Amino acid sequence: MHEIVPQFIDVEDKIIGPLSVRQFVTVLVTGGLVYLEYKIFGFLPFLLFGVVTAGVGITFTFVKVNGQPFHYVALSIIQTFKRPRLRVWKKSTVYVVPEKVEIAKSIYHTVPKPMVSTSRLRELALIVDTGGIPHHPFN
Repeated sequence: MHEIVPQFIDVEDKIIGPLSVRQFVTVLVTGGLVYLEYKIFGFLPFLLFGVVTAGVGITFTFVKVNGQPFHYVALSIIQTFKRPRLRVWKKSTVYVVPEKVEIAKSIYHTVPKPMVSTSRLRELALIVDTGGIPHHPFN
């Protein structure tokens, strides 16, 4: 039995008519703010503030820039302005002054290894050449 794989997972679901849930909530909040401005201010201040609030709300609700909702673009703009324009690498020079460290002398004396004689070297070379089977030519 084949399962249906969704193809357009980046498209928001249309819940209420042609509006997605995000768009519907944004329209409700914008409408509520405009209504509060209508009740609080007089007619002329309401026109000034109401038009600005409605414009910002409609922009955040319906405008897409390069296929992304406007609130993503607005957040990117804010993050860009918060960062410094010029990035400079300031390498700080830290000088570490080592403390005086005493080197402990070993109480064990190392005994130098004796030099390998040429006959021993020939014997080892013969073992390597014969594949590990030591056979002496004189046996």
